[in-house]
Amino acid sequence: MSDLPSEPENIDLDKPNAARVYDYYLGGDHNFAIDRQMAEDAIRMWPELPLIMQANRGFLRRAVQYCVGQGIRQFLDLGSGIPTVGNVHEVAQQEAPGTRVVYVDTDPVAVAYSKNLLRVNPDATIVRADLRDPDQVLGAPEVAELLDLSQPVALMMVAVLHFVGDEAQPYKIVCRYRDALASGSFLILSHATDEGRPDVAPSHANLYRERTSTPLTMRPRAAIKSFFEGFELVEPGVVHLPQWRPAAATDVGEHPERFTGMAGVGRKP
Repeated sequence: MSDLPSEPENIDLDKPNAARVYDYYLGGDHNFAIDRQMAEDAIRMWPELPLIMQANRGFLRRAVQYCVGQGIRQFLDLGSGIPTVGNVHEVAQQEAPGTRVVYVDTDPVAVAYSKNLLRVNPDATIVRADLRDPDQVLGAPEVAELLDLSQPVALMMVAVLHFVGDEAQPYKIVCRYRDALASGSFLILSHATDEGRPDVAPSHANLYRERTSTPLTMRPRAAIKSFFEGFELVEPGVVHLPQWRPAAATDVGEHPERFTGMAGVGRKP
């Protein structure tokens, strides 16, 4: 891993971090040896994992492009993780220069790298905050400075709610954000599921439970769809990652269910 742009505080190097493990899956270099070890152990258990993470990244890109096409010029990305190629601001600002993006993450490494990456971009910033505290996030000065919540915003919760256990009441969290959004806003969401690969998905979840401070809670499709309460689902609804508006039919493949993530986009009426 390259030197940090600034020295973040409170980095726990005794446990892998989900954001840094995800970065490794995507081919990034913003990770530590302990993160790489866990990722390699997971890949030995489930060799398709990097492809699943890439499919999730592909969904993010297509969903951002869709929202920009619908006139959205503001994005709030919760649990944004480590900056890698194809970040929200890169995709959105390529489609519509001047689009404003606020990232939110708790990991000090993700925040440090994001600040370094965004220092020359006046239309993007990052907030170190916990998405489980909507008041903290929505009340952050950086959010007030860059986003106008009286106008439509694309709220992004991509591959993050499966790290919010049921005890934290994730549905209430999503509702709190939804209620703060203006009419015409969008929710972009993807979530891990054990449907499609019951042979390996539970073991993968156990690995996160045993090795990290962010246990993985996989949920069935019906539960994931419930996060869109109060939103009108955009076609094709909540589907497996490669099935959400693929660039070409050949991108889906014969077994989309093996990409054990569900994804969808909803619009607030």
